[in-house]
Amino acid sequence: MKRIYSIDFVRGIVMIIMALDHVRDLMHVDSIAQSPTDLATTTPLLFFTRWITYLCAPIFVFLAGTSAFIVVEKRNNIRKSRQFLVKRGIWLILLEFTLVNFGLFFDSGFHTILFEVIATIGISFIVLSLLLRLSPETIGAIGLSILLLHDLFPLLAFEKDSSIKAILSPLFTLTVTPIGTSRVFVMAYPPIPWLGILLVGFAGGKFFTLPEERRNHLFLTIGAVCVMLFIGLRWLNAYGDPAPWSAQPTGIYTFLSFINITKYPPSLLFCLITLGSMFLLLGGLAQKRNQLTDIISTYGRVPLFYFVIHFYLIHTLLLAILFMQGFHWSDLNFAVGSFGRLKEVKSGISLGAVYLVWLGILALLYKPCKWFGHYKAVHKFWWLSYL
Repeated sequence: MKRIYSIDFVRGIVMIIMALDHVRDLMHVDSIAQSPTDLATTTPLLFFTRWITYLCAPIFVFLAGTSAFIVVEKRNNIRKSRQFLVKRGIWLILLEFTLVNFGLFFDSGFHTILFEVIATIGISFIVLSLLLRLSPETIGAIGLSILLLHDLFPLLAFEKDSSIKAILSPLFTLTVTPIGTSRVFVMAYPPIPWLGILLVGFAGGKFFTLPEERRNHLFLTIGAVCVMLFIGLRWLNAYGDPAPWSAQPTGIYTFLSFINITKYPPSLLFCLITLGSMFLLLGGLAQKRNQLTDIISTYGRVPLFYFVIHFYLIHTLLLAILFMQGFHWSDLNFAVGSFGRLKEVKSGISLGAVYLVWLGILALLYKPCKWFGHYKAVHKFWWLSYL
């Protein structure tokens, strides 16, 4: 299968808004002390700045599964496809715990070891490699079952101090595990729920073999069904998210409560609204090709390259801002997971400035992404398939 423009376009949207979240997380003046989704302290603009970026990880993981399907179809060899997925999975895990973690924290001591989206894709690729002899429909059914049922895990009755619960919890829920006296391992992206998304994405790769008109209609239908299911289940407050919504003093905050869903781990409702939005994009806007969509697609053609270098660029700019605000290198603390910023001292920039820096980041990354995308297109070195 040749490169699919709509995938690059939607993934480009994801990469663009992902940078907004990371600029906000590292630089916003209140990001160290305040959650942007805490209705007691947030503002609607800050809430939506965080909420729109909820689209990033599930779409990124889903399309990683779709890309795996395209690779498997192209190779038409289970053994070679399995080897590729295992090698790529191991590479992504190593990348997460080295370049990505360092780019995020700038902590040479690696006091916080974060298991996030890159590592969970790596684990999922390895698991997927073991399932390749199954049909895409069966793999998709496994993925859907995980998405539908993983929210039941916290409801299971385990004995106090159960060893089984201790083993299973990091696979299903966000966990923080001390390593010695000075380090912690944070399982921010528990593998099982995200595996479900990637397996569904792999099965969804078959949709891209359909005629374009039929495929677009199918995507729009799936997207609409997902959004309606989200609204219905969320309204009932019965199942699908551990945090129920409730009426608030104003209508806007009631709406914020309604859409204030759980990402860690990704709840069923979180998956419905984010992946539903993805299907609507794939079936609608992704079919419009013009200069703007070409620019957006440039970022989507080199997602891993973009992902790694954007952390280093954002963090370097953060240090420059801190120095301009009067801080010195000796004032910075990189070992506590706050990106060098001191938790007890005010620092950072306003939300408006966050948006300006974000746009500047995108401008700075465009040329490198365009160059690397062209380099990958005209060179066939084996190592390029891992980037």
